[in-house]
Amino acid sequence: MARIALHKGLPRAAALFCAGSLLLCSGCWFQKARPVAFTPPPPHPPAKKGPPPELPVPPLLTIDLSVLFPPELPSAVPDLPEPPKPQPRPRPPVVAGPKPPLTLPDQPPTPKIGQIFTAEQTREYTKELDESLDRVRKRLATLGARRLNADEMITMERIRTFQKQAEQARQEDLVTAVSLAKRADQLAQDLLGHQ
Repeated sequence: MARIALHKGLPRAAALFCAGSLLLCSGCWFQKARPVAFTPPPPHPPAKKGPPPELPVPPLLTIDLSVLFPPELPSAVPDLPEPPKPQPRPRPPVVAGPKPPLTLPDQPPTPKIGQIFTAEQTREYTKELDESLDRVRKRLATLGARRLNADEMITMERIRTFQKQAEQARQEDLVTAVSLAKRADQLAQDLLGHQ
């Protein structure tokens, strides 16, 4: 049911009349829905079997062939003058062979950029490098006798890589060589500690 709000200016009777008319006017309150049955259309009569109907003979068409084929063009082609002969290209001037490069007097070899150490510093770095590489060799020999899992094998390969890099960097950059050797030594020590 619909609620109707009563306003002060609207009389009660008018409000009841409106409510009653709303209820009575709605058609769905008093009507019952009746289902409508579907009636299918009548079936088509079966097609008669027999020979197909004869078609009338088509009319004969006449075609104007002049529309399809244009009249012949004259076969005489006007005589055209011969094209001019191309002018020969001028030959490029003969250039002498390449000049030999200028040789400069003997130059001293290019100096290598790097740190300069005192004799004592060089001895200390060399001693530290040799000790680290010696410890790495001993630890790798110990680890080689043990059974290692996949992660430990990867760490062992990393140790060998650092060892090779340290030995290669010995002549050019002694500080880097010491750093690489220490890193290999530390990894080897950690790997032995896991065993």
